[in-house]
Amino acid sequence: MSQTDPVEIGEFLKQHHLARSLTLEEIHTLAQYVTHARFTQDQVIAEWGTLGDALFFCVQGEMAIVHHSADGGEVEVVRVKEGQMAGEMSFFDRQPRSARILAKAADTQVLVLTRAHYQRLKVEQPYITTNILEQAIISLDHLFRNLSQDYSDFSSYLYGKGGHG
Repeated sequence: MSQTDPVEIGEFLKQHHLARSLTLEEIHTLAQYVTHARFTQDQVIAEWGTLGDALFFCVQGEMAIVHHSADGGEVEVVRVKEGQMAGEMSFFDRQPRSARILAKAADTQVLVLTRAHYQRLKVEQPYITTNILEQAIISLDHLFRNLSQDYSDFSSYLYGKGGHG
């Protein structure tokens, strides 16, 4: 796939969760606002501490959201699979990234929507940006639910059932 070919990018977008609520014409319109990027395994896609100026849509491979651990190392918080997005927290709240995004497959491919293109899309195609926002909410909801379950499981393990330490 080329870096800017909207027809090929449109084919990828048809497989993405975002495309479920878009028409074929809207998918091809969105394809004009994104670029394609390839990453090798463990390559940094986005670095913590940087301002989130782009959203990433996984179209092939996997991405990992990695956070600092208490011992100064790194811990993987969640895997982002094909059809999912990453980078939405910093992108929308305009705060520095609190996690690193890494490619976790040998050929991880993502579509990148920059803030500048998102701003244009918001004015020119508000229906598409509404769908992007809905997908971001769903993505954050899944992250929150998974982390809540992990915390609950850990708390039960540490303090016993019903214990809160």
